[in-house]
Amino acid sequence: MRKLYSGIMMLFVAFVFGQISYTINPNPFNETDAITLSIPGNQIDETAWGVVNNAIYIWSWSLDGNYQNTQDCPTNGTWNNSNDLNKLNYNSGTDTYSLTFTPTVFYNRTGIGRLGFLLKDKTGTHQTSPDILVNVGVLNLSLTNPSVNSLTSVPVGNSINITANTNVNATFQLKANGVVVNSTSTPSTSYSYSYTVTQDADMELIATQGSSSKNATFILQVPRNVISQPIPSWIKQGINYDPADPTRVGFALYAPYKNFVHLIGSFNNWSVNDIYLMKRDTTNPDLYWYELNGLTPQQLYTFQYRTNDLKKVADPYSPQILSLYDDPSISSTTYPNLPAFPSGQSFEVSMFKTGQTPYNWQVTNFTRPSKENLVVYELLLRDFTQEKNWQSLINKINYLKDLKINAIELLPVMEFEESLSWGYNTSFHYALDKAYGTPEKFKEFIDLCHQNGIAVILDIAFNHATGRSPLVRLWNVDPDGDGYGDVATNNPYFNTVPKHSYNVFNDFNHSSSWTKYYVERCLQQWLTEYHIDGFRWDLTKGFTQNCTANDETCTNAYQQDRVDILKYYADKQWNIDPNSYMIFEHLGTDAEEQQWANYRVAEGKGVMLWNKQTDPYNQNTMGYVSNSNFDRMDHDLHGFTNMRAVGYGESHDEERLMFKNLAYGAANGTYDVKNLNTALDRMKTFGATFFTIPGPKMIWQFGELGYGFSINRCTDGTINTNCRTDEKPVAFTLGYDTDTNRKAVYNTWAQIINIRNANPVFKSKTYTVESNNLTNDPDGLITRIYVYDTTLTGIELKNIVVLANYGITAKNVVPYFPYAGQWKNLMDNTVMNVTSTTAPITLQPGEFRILGSTDGTLSTSEIKSENRLSLQIADNPVKKGIAKLIYHKAKNGEITIYDLSGKKMDFFKLANESGTYEVQINYPAGTYLVQLKSETGVAIQKMIIK
Repeated sequence: MRKLYSGIMMLFVAFVFGQISYTINPNPFNETDAITLSIPGNQIDETAWGVVNNAIYIWSWSLDGNYQNTQDCPTNGTWNNSNDLNKLNYNSGTDTYSLTFTPTVFYNRTGIGRLGFLLKDKTGTHQTSPDILVNVGVLNLSLTNPSVNSLTSVPVGNSINITANTNVNATFQLKANGVVVNSTSTPSTSYSYSYTVTQDADMELIATQGSSSKNATFILQVPRNVISQPIPSWIKQGINYDPADPTRVGFALYAPYKNFVHLIGSFNNWSVNDIYLMKRDTTNPDLYWYELNGLTPQQLYTFQYRTNDLKKVADPYSPQILSLYDDPSISSTTYPNLPAFPSGQSFEVSMFKTGQTPYNWQVTNFTRPSKENLVVYELLLRDFTQEKNWQSLINKINYLKDLKINAIELLPVMEFEESLSWGYNTSFHYALDKAYGTPEKFKEFIDLCHQNGIAVILDIAFNHATGRSPLVRLWNVDPDGDGYGDVATNNPYFNTVPKHSYNVFNDFNHSSSWTKYYVERCLQQWLTEYHIDGFRWDLTKGFTQNCTANDETCTNAYQQDRVDILKYYADKQWNIDPNSYMIFEHLGTDAEEQQWANYRVAEGKGVMLWNKQTDPYNQNTMGYVSNSNFDRMDHDLHGFTNMRAVGYGESHDEERLMFKNLAYGAANGTYDVKNLNTALDRMKTFGATFFTIPGPKMIWQFGELGYGFSINRCTDGTINTNCRTDEKPVAFTLGYDTDTNRKAVYNTWAQIINIRNANPVFKSKTYTVESNNLTNDPDGLITRIYVYDTTLTGIELKNIVVLANYGITAKNVVPYFPYAGQWKNLMDNTVMNVTSTTAPITLQPGEFRILGSTDGTLSTSEIKSENRLSLQIADNPVKKGIAKLIYHKAKNGEITIYDLSGKKMDFFKLANESGTYEVQINYPAGTYLVQLKSETGVAIQKMIIK
């Protein structure tokens, strides 16, 4: 069949439309005959296609004698990299392309009834269309009415004229449900018979010539009279258990454009029986429903919906499904007593069981960590433990707890295709995938996390669904009858053409009320059934309807419809669970992200946004100055009212910091970042300049052990971008957690996170991140972080100063302490008495300090608070014209003004320690940061220009 996908990335191809001419010699032919396919060269515009050396390829497939059971040619290669075995020969003398092959050998099968092909370039950028289909066999049968493999609706008692032709004289036999209803004895090249319909019938017409025969199948279906009746109040879309009757279950399926729907399953031997014909709701006639009675409690039942157009699908709201494709790879250790897939069935199957005992939650009132204080551990269970199941993760709870993280973010665990996946190829967003274990074990893991103060966040991919999704399959274009195909134009959930430039699989239409309903129901399932604490929403850029697949500029720009729909979903999620986390992977403009970060923030809500700082952090850890500024770890620079920027240096999507340290790190003499232990020490410094910045943080699994395998590592140890989602070695299996130098990174991070968790000052919104300010540090690679909260009382830490030297030589770092006095090194509790706020501190390459001070620990000579450095902006917000900056105790002070992207707008030095400085304002309306730096410290204020 024609392919438009490679891996998980959609390819956008240019077509040559119109049936191309071709010849096959000999024709007709049998599957064991050697045949030559020839195409005139003028059918292909090699220049427009951009092919070199006449590199035209055949992409081909074969079907069985019933023109079903499609199989790709084994030597096709991949769509974006054709196998050279399928390259056509170019004959310059006749200007033709040709290929000689024997069908049974070429397709590696027998019983071939039809072959299909198209022509393409090697990368799949250009192709011919439509597909060409060629019958195989000296005897050929052509069904002219109805069409082969068709479904025709005919009322009982009515007749249908069945007609067919053959290329040679043959006799014919017509069967209905396996019973002969008509036959001919006189050979002829044509067939015609008027068949009277009495019931649904699987029809087969067989043509015979000597020892050769061909058949064609089609289906005749009797229309049904569907009862219209209001849906009972206890039934909504999906599987519904009657709380008062364990022998009854209710089902409902939204199925517009379907004339009727049957319920089929283990309770009726998977038969199409009108006793199980679903009713229509009177208010919404597109909603079909059914009450199934007389069930045995605790007995497992399996079922599907079968629509009038013969689509057989599992329920989109199945809590779990059985898969003929994926279940065989799931071990009994991971999922004990996994139900067998029903014999004789196909596609995914739903399950239900009445009278189930609910899980006994040990924690029912879990207090979630505040958004501002989250330290999230992003985890892919597939690569986290060798066993790859919930029990093995439960066994690692102490490892995670001792790291002091307070949240775990799991890559998608919703039903995905195959059993070894990142999970973003989701087919059923409502169902828990069985690859990692049972629902009970998953709940046990969540319950255990809550007992240990750890929240559980699920990554969820609502941008798209794969072709196995029932929401796709119920309305798809299926030319070869295998049940799969592209989204049809009448699909109520998906766009036929993606509306943004990053799409994979099938693009959800989030302007559809039914898509919104589906998303809301899925959120409710995970929040209520599994007590999940929130979600990381994957690829939120895909929620717009305003762009096209090839317009990346549009996709990345501000889109108001996207702002509105995601606020709608935020309201829906918070209606279900008011305190649940909502995190977007958007990576877009500040203007758009502000709309969500500041949404309902006064209520303690507000969406958190991924804040990628991988590149600048990695430049620091490798020891390179260029592009190394990570000041945008500061939420203020994004224009967020509160700390809603989830900063990270690593995620599942980024190259690993340690891999690049070891592969590309800088060197100076014997100091070489490419040395393993040197690189590991620098990862400790990364933790010091990362966790100490207030606001939510995220780390990727095993970063705490200096995991250095590339994201693109293949299972054979080579590195290739095609291996991005391949399995990776497990750190525990490699002994990383018992390696002294690697465990030292873990211990350092745990200590820093513990310092962060133990001191309220790290929740402060008043902080400054200064990474590699070349004005103060011409050599670069010096980091200073200032965190302070003057409202704290007693002996609590009120001020934090973090210093780090990411250079590859020792450096004398000016700390710019906010005041003199006693400062404690929080990593070893040693105390230093600061008499000069600008006296340099020598830091070795890769060394850091985390220093804290309180009023209670300062000497009696401490400068009183009223004599400390201060900065105010008069009449703020200010109008364009003059802004008055009032400063105090700013010895050798200098002021820098930045916009929220970090761009420097102004810089000037102050002549006096105290006074008022008037700034001519010619900036556009917006929010700016005014930074005052002097020998007595640093102060920063937000300035709003109207």
